[in-house]
Amino acid sequence: MSNEINRLTAPRSWPIRRKAHQWITKPSPGAHSIDNSVPVTVVVRDLLKICNTAAEVKRIVSNRDMLVDGKIVRDTRKGIGLMDVVSFPKNNSYYRMMVNTRGKFSLVPISEEKSSWKLCRIDNKTIVSGGRTQLNLHDGRNIITDSNEYNTGDVLKIEIPSQNILEVYKMEQGNLALITSGSNVGKVEAIDEIIFRRSSSDNIVNFENGSSTTKSNVFVIGNKVPEIELPEEATI
Repeated sequence: MSNEINRLTAPRSWPIRRKAHQWITKPSPGAHSIDNSVPVTVVVRDLLKICNTAAEVKRIVSNRDMLVDGKIVRDTRKGIGLMDVVSFPKNNSYYRMMVNTRGKFSLVPISEEKSSWKLCRIDNKTIVSGGRTQLNLHDGRNIITDSNEYNTGDVLKIEIPSQNILEVYKMEQGNLALITSGSNVGKVEAIDEIIFRRSSSDNIVNFENGSSTTKSNVFVIGNKVPEIELPEEATI
């Protein structure tokens, strides 16, 4: 299987020059799908512009100078997705992966303190042995808990890399949410109500400004106020 894809057919969420070269790095299989992630090489070279070539990115990774979610990066094709924390401790540079109003991935600078945690949406939950609950999060990780206070669609603030739960942001009226896809992608809106459907169709979230989208496009980012920094063009 090829480690590269044609730039012209790369996901539209990648903020890259389409006609610069024919080929670009393809993300390794992992927690995020190709459409929902950007490989390390593209992040370092094309988004952050820390270096100019893939060889230079390999050198950075070989020197263990880059972390994602608090863990050393060892694969230049590793996919980096929404809310992942990218760190370069030696340079005192820290970023959170976001999506902007053009539907493109965007790295937002954050402080070292805020690089110690990330937000993860609960996409599913199951009961495991012993009656405990397994929370399946949007970035592929799973957390086992004895608590039953967490629901699908809620967002956890977790310490990284330990995965200790610090806070929970409920998908409920008044809380702020980032719209991650659709015609209003990148916008931040206050939740008005959630319309639950009895069919297999996705539930609908209505916002206070009158707009709406499917529940899968909604990522709660705080109780009444945003917990994270937003791309410059985002409005609340």
